[in-house]
Amino acid sequence: MLETPYAPSSSFLANTEPSIKIRNLNFHYGEGDLFKQVLFDINLDVYPGQIVILTGPSGSGKTTLLTLIGALRTIQDGSLQVLGQELRNLHPKKLVQIRKNIGFIFQAHNLFHSLTARQNVMMSTDLFQHEGGNAVASNKAAEILTALGLGQRIDYKPHELSGGQKQRVAIARALVNRPKLILADEPTAALDKKSGRDVVTLMQKMAKEENITILMVTHDNRILDVADRIVNLVDGNLESDNVVNDTMLGGVNGESRTFML
Repeated sequence: MLETPYAPSSSFLANTEPSIKIRNLNFHYGEGDLFKQVLFDINLDVYPGQIVILTGPSGSGKTTLLTLIGALRTIQDGSLQVLGQELRNLHPKKLVQIRKNIGFIFQAHNLFHSLTARQNVMMSTDLFQHEGGNAVASNKAAEILTALGLGQRIDYKPHELSGGQKQRVAIARALVNRPKLILADEPTAALDKKSGRDVVTLMQKMAKEENITILMVTHDNRILDVADRIVNLVDGNLESDNVVNDTMLGGVNGESRTFML
């Protein structure tokens, strides 16, 4: 079990605060005879512009950790800071503000059946704050749907789309606002090789060009090459934190650790 979180070398991100900073995080479900602890003393730092892939067996706590980081569950024990804000005991109104800077991609599409693909993406209401209102939102929705290979399906409703196409609409909705943090749970599971590659290539571009932090849960070995780090969670314990691109990220606490793809 790793007790010391990854730290960038002095030449990379040395003076940058992590987008995600976790210390001694524990989490359980149930009470009494139903008590089940699912996370044990998690320590993890993720920095702006990094893509971190979270792997591990089913039931190891990956999705639970993702929902805690996304302020969708209550912090029970330990410290969890997201975008510079401590989530534990944070007022519900401030939790809502934190969530506005996070793009969520979950396995369930959660699309509105009566709306087109474009309109579903436009439901990310932050776009309506821009000058131009609906027109700007519509153009941005069309742009990101096209980048994800749905240029010919922009005005189709969910019942007219395949499962993979629905997933790409959900991904577009999460990415369109250029959030500071993207949390993705199996984003490519329903996608074919080309569509999956289009999605992760766009996410990689956003991370590097716009300094967006991406934490992604996946079992898809086809996309591991986009990661800066690969973190392995087993039975609720953080077992390893491996640097993929050691030249870019320096070392972990001064030592080189490279994940072999």
